[in-house]
Amino acid sequence: MSDETQTTTHFGFETVAESEKAGRVQGVFTSVASKYDVMNDAMSLGIHRIWKDAMMDWLAPRAGQRLLDVAGGTGDISFRFLKRAGSGHATVLDLTENMLIEGRKRAEAADMAASLDWTVGDAMALPFDDNTFDVYTISFGIRNVTRPQEALNEAYRVLKPGGRLMVLEFSQIPNDMMQKLYDFYSFNVIPPMGKAITGDRDSYQYLVESIRKFPDQEAFLGMVRGAGFEHAKYRNLSMGIAALHSGWKL
Repeated sequence: MSDETQTTTHFGFETVAESEKAGRVQGVFTSVASKYDVMNDAMSLGIHRIWKDAMMDWLAPRAGQRLLDVAGGTGDISFRFLKRAGSGHATVLDLTENMLIEGRKRAEAADMAASLDWTVGDAMALPFDDNTFDVYTISFGIRNVTRPQEALNEAYRVLKPGGRLMVLEFSQIPNDMMQKLYDFYSFNVIPPMGKAITGDRDSYQYLVESIRKFPDQEAFLGMVRGAGFEHAKYRNLSMGIAALHSGWKL
């Protein structure tokens, strides 16, 4: 395929060939993997933990459920899910092996080893059979997927009938003044913080830019419905800094 006809996508504010994005995203998370959890706390002032707990509250895990946690990285969502469910199984899938390696080092991983699988894989081409999982989660990961609609379509495919999708992602604040203040913080504080904590400014510059390029709450809701999910709805968190989207495969 020639450069003139190659399909392009966003890598932050940069336009790149679709074929390049996955590798570049992988580079970002390989770079920051060992400090990823520390940086999440610093970037969100610890609020990401509250958002993830809100995700579990809405999800209401039940004993015996099988979870697929896509872009699951260091296992945050899977650990929370298994603790809430009491029993069950979680498969953590991530494009970046270094993120999974960091997850396996965590104390929770040892405690729950019999209930956890760690798989390197692509959200747009899941290595699982149709109708396999009860729950599909993706937390702060779908904006890094080259074609998010394909990831949602795959989520629908691998969920069992009656299965639940839940997406936690940074979103847009409906108030313009508050959004401007948040943008100022994002672009002027987070990349230097990333440099100080991980030694990598560019990766965090990308993460901030990727949030701005991601569809807003209503547009993403349309994508969830477009994948076939029913009873789709969303809830804003912290005024819309993040949002939870939920849908059911019926």
